Amino acid sequence: MPKQTKLIICAAVAGGATKKEQNPNVPYTPEEFADECEKCYNEGVSVVHLHAKDQETGYGTIDLEANRQVYAAVRERCPDLIINISSASMFDPPEKRILPISELKPEMCSFNTNSMNFAMANFKTGEVLMEFIYKNSFKDQVFYAEKMMEAGSRPEFEIFDPGGLSNIIHILDKREGLFFHPMHFQFVYGVAGGMTWNQKMHLALVDMLPSNSTWSVCGVAGLNQIPAAFQAVMSGGHVRIGLEDNIRNPDKTLSKGSWEQVGWVKDLARIAGREIASCSDAREILSLSERK
Repeated sequence: MPKQTKLIICAAVAGGATKKEQNPNVPYTPEEFADECEKCYNEGVSVVHLHAKDQETGYGTIDLEANRQVYAAVRERCPDLIINISSASMFDPPEKRILPISELKPEMCSFNTNSMNFAMANFKTGEVLMEFIYKNSFKDQVFYAEKMMEAGSRPEFEIFDPGGLSNIIHILDKREGLFFHPMHFQFVYGVAGGMTWNQKMHLALVDMLPSNSTWSVCGVAGLNQIPAAFQAVMSGGHVRIGLEDNIRNPDKTLSKGSWEQVGWVKDLARIAGREIASCSDAREILSLSERK
């Protein structure tokens, strides 16, 4: 794994549903995003995943102006960071979901790989607290892929379950020129309606990836995040942390910010003998062009 020796740490600093009521350190304003991303950068993060916020409700928004302001604030404060903008929305049509990516042209963006039940659930009791049908049809995915290619934004393929991976590699990638290569995948563990962490399944999924692909993991709650991160660090993958996925540290204390969660990933990397990737390293690993 020569290109993947160094470990990329991505910080998902806000998320679509994480609010200040859960953790007061979740950024809402452009200035708060810039502050948080600067702290993450100083701790060793090379990629930040951004969901702009509706500052009144605290939920994520794909409003173009909100995204423009957050993107500009982070870019001005941390010009070297790789910015990954979300294309996620439960209720908006594809034309609106893709607009921030088409207009802002970030280096990376999320690409959701299948339609699914998407819920917030109590895994102890089985109670489903809130749920949606998250629509990502093949037709919509082709539309997103074409727009991402036009923008020059490299997709990060979000794999919520094995079917999403099959959708990309067995169907959509057969269309010439639809995706950038090599491809980058992210295995998402712990979303109610998706897959929970399972080592044997994870290894099988990694084995299915196209040659020369890169991959990372993220996990909702420690039961998914921590073992997935261990596996990734040991086997050449990369790791996402942040308040989007977990509002607490592994010791159950409330995180002071996404930046604080970087520490335990760096500890894993040190034990495994992997260096932390700089932004320049990450661009090379992910086959991105150097920023000028």
